[in-house]
Amino acid sequence: MPLTSMTGFARADGESGNEAGLTRWHWELRSVNGKGLDVRFRLPSGFEGLEPRLREEMAKHLKRGNVQATLTIDRVRAAAPLRVNEEAMDAVLAALAALQQRIELMPPRPEGILALKGILEISEGEESEEEHAELEKLVLVSFGEAVVSLARARTVEGARLETVLREQVGEIERLTQQAAASPSVGIEAMRARLRAQVAELLGASPSLSEERLAQEAALLATKADVREEIDRLIAHVAQARELFAGLEPAGRRLDFLTQEFNREANTLCSKAADVSLTRIGLELKAVIDQLREQIQNVE
Repeated sequence: MPLTSMTGFARADGESGNEAGLTRWHWELRSVNGKGLDVRFRLPSGFEGLEPRLREEMAKHLKRGNVQATLTIDRVRAAAPLRVNEEAMDAVLAALAALQQRIELMPPRPEGILALKGILEISEGEESEEEHAELEKLVLVSFGEAVVSLARARTVEGARLETVLREQVGEIERLTQQAAASPSVGIEAMRARLRAQVAELLGASPSLSEERLAQEAALLATKADVREEIDRLIAHVAQARELFAGLEPAGRRLDFLTQEFNREANTLCSKAADVSLTRIGLELKAVIDQLREQIQNVE
């Protein structure tokens, strides 16, 4: 299974309706890295009840990431018929009749009455429950398409990301081999340093007992030996490649592995007996930091 990125974008559009009116909708999904799967929906009024089913559909395709899902609804209605508000017109006519009893007025003209606010109204057809349920069904189908598209985009980005990660792990391997080949890591170099340190120790404390001297020598040898760190780094490289080729999402385990890489590189630097080994250790740390930064985007 190739690595999958948590970064991606997808959209899906749909429409439904007839000559009386058309409803268009638009889904937009954005995904970035996250510790778990955290989905936030922005739904128009009347569609809030879809959220549980939307979350269920999202969880079928994604395991981790912060996802923002936005639904936009646009309704295009045909020219709606006008109707006369009978109650409002009756109230106006009654008011005019009462006024005519008090003062002399010209007879009201029909166009003047119809021009009054509230007399003529646009007759909007209301959406039935069946129509809304059918629209929700279509919107859910479009969401499924958008999620599949988002998962595909994350897979494509993951393939690009895996190439970068493999190159960085290869660089860690190269630097580890370079550290292993350093003359300061060899047995003879370690013995020479140990002899010099023991001689310095005896010069500072001539009365040091044989037992104490053996303890100090063993401690110095342990501090100077970086072969264990090198072996661990090589093992971590192999483990990283196994995770790349695995069948399960590897982001969390790769993140933990970078911590192990960093621990061994720090110890290598602290034990380094010469400038060249220190330089290799610092280069290792720089590559491991880059690796950790990239792995934050792996699902």
